[in-house]
Order: sequence, then structure tokens, then C-alpha cells
Amino acid sequence: MTDSKNNARAAYDYIIVGAGSAGCVLANRLSEDPACKVLLLEAGGRDWHPFIHMPAGLAKIAGNRRINWDYSTVPEPQLGNRVIWWPRGKVLGGSSSINAMCYIRGVAGDYDDWAAQGAHGWDWASVLPWFKRAEGNTRGGDALHGGDGPLTVSDLRSVNPLSQVFIEAGQQAGLARNDDFNGSAQLGIGLYQVTQRDGARCSAAVAYLDPARPRPNLTVRTGTLVERILFDRQRAAGVACVQQGKARRYLASREVILSGGAINSPQLLMLSGIGPEAELRRHGIETVVASNGVGTNLQDHLDVCTLQHETRRTSYDRANELKLAFDYFLRGRRGPGTSNIAEGGAFLRSPLATDERADIQLHFIPAMIDDHGRNRLPGDGYTMHACNLHPRSRGRITLASDRATDKPRIEANYLGDPEGFDLKVMVECARISLDILAQKAFDDFRGAPIFPARLPRNDAELVEFVRAKAETVYHPIGTCRMGSDDAAVVDPQLRVRGIDGLRVIDASVMPTLPTGNTNAPTIMIAERAADLVRGGN
Repeated sequence: MTDSKNNARAAYDYIIVGAGSAGCVLANRLSEDPACKVLLLEAGGRDWHPFIHMPAGLAKIAGNRRINWDYSTVPEPQLGNRVIWWPRGKVLGGSSSINAMCYIRGVAGDYDDWAAQGAHGWDWASVLPWFKRAEGNTRGGDALHGGDGPLTVSDLRSVNPLSQVFIEAGQQAGLARNDDFNGSAQLGIGLYQVTQRDGARCSAAVAYLDPARPRPNLTVRTGTLVERILFDRQRAAGVACVQQGKARRYLASREVILSGGAINSPQLLMLSGIGPEAELRRHGIETVVASNGVGTNLQDHLDVCTLQHETRRTSYDRANELKLAFDYFLRGRRGPGTSNIAEGGAFLRSPLATDERADIQLHFIPAMIDDHGRNRLPGDGYTMHACNLHPRSRGRITLASDRATDKPRIEANYLGDPEGFDLKVMVECARISLDILAQKAFDDFRGAPIFPARLPRNDAELVEFVRAKAETVYHPIGTCRMGSDDAAVVDPQLRVRGIDGLRVIDASVMPTLPTGNTNAPTIMIAERAADLVRGGN
């Protein structure tokens, strides 16, 4: 198939589709060579909104459709046929511009497992140097941390007293205090370190793209929706896109790199003719490469929130937003405006854990968060997020049509594993949350329960609670899985099988979920992949 010659714009060496966490890293690293012309295309706009940069502003921007793809799943059969909202960043920095900034890498076993599955070169010993290269930890560098990387990682400037109560309660429940979840041991309870610099969000755009913007060999185009990849025979030669309402084509002399994430990258591959033949045929798309793995292997961390009223009005629920913003912007980025809201966390092994890794992660929020914060509740309270770190269920991304403007179909298939193991872990998530919130440390703060409305009397009531209230905690991965087998979408160098000059570099290539949040691993992948791209060219 050859369609790259008509109405094409000036050629670049590399075209990167998506200016999210991975795309910003790649734009910086590939444009370090002044001889390389790099084009970065982003469907969203500039990261100008001030609440992107004020950490506590995340509560105000999550539902902003101008910077959010605003995805939703199909009705989920195991969750009462509820449609689950999936916010994803549609702005420079991608989801790193709207997330809770928790810096978590996972554990060595995650990456050794990737390598064992065929992702050769992605074992812990191989990826640790790239984590360290990215990280600029304000505590300084050591054997496990980078101290001078572009991605600033710091301790929270402001911590709500309820987050300290949470830590005390966790210790009363038997968890060990841990002041570094990315240190020699992950298990325990403590405060998250966050991707912030001097009290402001340090997104991938701030860390990587802003320093590279002055380079004459880097071009950034926002408001540009890529509709399909252009091919010259069996080689990716460029992209067709709509830019500010006008059709455009751009050519790449070396590579086209997809960094749209676990939803957009498989969608673009399928729209371009790379994917399961039956799915392509259903939408009248000509097959360029039959690749049955595209869009499959979808994984996400399912999460359940336990909410409790609070009696001392210590929470953030009644925070005066104007005063908070005034203090933050005019008084040197201080005070609660610097909070990432999800201040405290824990990693623990439930009785169902199958190896030495944590199987449950907690995020504690000193405010009431229901339906991703879209349902504002009266009064004061606090929220315990608990998620299943290693789900066995697998979902998929398929097309809704042959048009890039139509959102793809997301079948998360939560709790869909045949053995029902994921549901059992989610019951443990709810049980452990209730146990910690019942500890003595909360006695002086504890008000009436909210969700669940009363203490469940048995496992059946916990199951009912999970099915009624479980939601995503925003970590979709796996839909362009890397590996060495024929079913893998990309090889361990992240090259798309069956086509030259095309790679996928983002969270979609992860074979399985890491033990924790996915932003830091995504940035690591892009750091290492940039080196692979330069070495291959």
C-alpha cells in the first residue's frame, strides 16, 4: 500500500504522535541531535491552564473536556452494567498534566516478569538506569534514585493532619512505616513522593518539552488529530491529520512513533490497517498488517473507595478555593494548594497475594471523593482508595467506526476472569480499608459512614459494595503488548511487527501492570526507547 506522496508537507526525520508522558520525553531526547528534525503532534492544546500547574487544582480540571479525552467504557457486566468514566489527558503532558502526581516505579519483580514473558532487555537491572536518568529527586541520588534528572520528584510541601492520622492507623493495623516506596522495600505505609518542582506540578511537558521548545529542529503542533498512518509499501512514511480544521500530511524519513497511550495508539493502528482482520473488515478498512494482538490485553487497576464523614472539619472539603489559589500563586507556592490530594499511601500483601509483591495499593484522600470527585457530597470526610494491583481480567479496545473523531469502544472487562479471583481481591481491598479506618487513630475524627452506608455483615455485602462502587484508578496499559512471540504487537525494541519505520512507545506496550502507578514506568520506557531509536538509526 502506497499513499505517502500526495499533498505531503515537508519531511521530518521523526514524527511523534501524542505529546503525553512518553511523547514529551521522546521529543526532548530525539531533538538533542541538532541534525534530526522532529515533529511532535498533539490533539489537545497547550498546558496553559493555571490549575494544571497548581497541584491541588487537579480537582478542578479532571472534568474539563478541553484537556480531557473524556472516555467511558461500555457497560461493565460485573459492575452492575455501569459505564465507567476514563479521564485521559488531552493536552501537552497528557495524563501527567491531570494526574495525582504520585511517583511510583513498581518493584524489581515486575520488570523481571516482563523479561520472562519475552520482553528481553526490560528486566529490572536493565531498566533501573533509565529510571535514574529520568529522576531528579530532591532528596538526592543514590543506588536506587537519580538526583539530577529532568523529572523532579519531591516530598509534599503541605500535608493535611488526616493523612498523618491515616499513617498512624495503618501502623496500628500492622503495617510498617515506609518513607520511600521506591527504595529497597515497597511494602508499608507512608506519604507519597510526588512529581513536583518547587511546589508546582512537574508534568512531562514541564520536565522534558519546555526545555526543548527553543530548539530549531523541534516542531510542536497542538490541535492536530492524526487520522491514519501513511505507508510506502511496507514502511511507515508519515501521517495524515487534521490541523485546526484543515487536512495535512507530514512525511517522516526515519520513523513514525505512536505515543498516544493505551487507548489512542491501538485505535490509530487499526484505523491505519494494522490490527485484527475481522475488526478491520467490519469497518471497511484495508488490512496492511494482520495483527490480532492490537487492542487486546487491556489491563487496569480497579479501585474501590470507602468514605467516612469527619467531625473536626479538618478535611479539604470546605477549603475556600479562592483563598487556596491566592495563597498558592501570590505567596510562593505554599499551603494546601501544593497538595496532590492523594497524600498518603500504602502497599500491602493480602492473604490472597501470590508472590512477594504487594497485591493491594492504598491512596488516602483527606476529602470526600465520590465518582471521581464529580459528585460533591455535603459536609467533611475522608476517602480510602484501594486497588487490585495484579488483576487477571483482560479487556480490549475496538473501533466504533473508521473515523478518528469517533471514540473507540473500551471493554475493560473488570472482574471478568473466569476464576473470580479479581473479585476476591477487591473484597479484600474493601475489608482492609474498613479495618484501617476503624483503628483508634481515627476515633477523634470519625463520623458517620458514607460508602458503604453501614458496616457490611458478610462477604456477600462486601461483594455488593464492590460491584456498586468500584471504579478505575486511571492506569490502563497493555493494548500494544511488547514481546518476542508472534502474537506481540511490538518487539522488545518497540518496533511494530510486519511494518518498517513504525514504533509504539507508551504505556500500551507494557505486558502486565507494574505494582503501582504507571506514569513513572511510562517515562522510563520512553527514556530507554529514545536510546533504542537513536541506536537503530
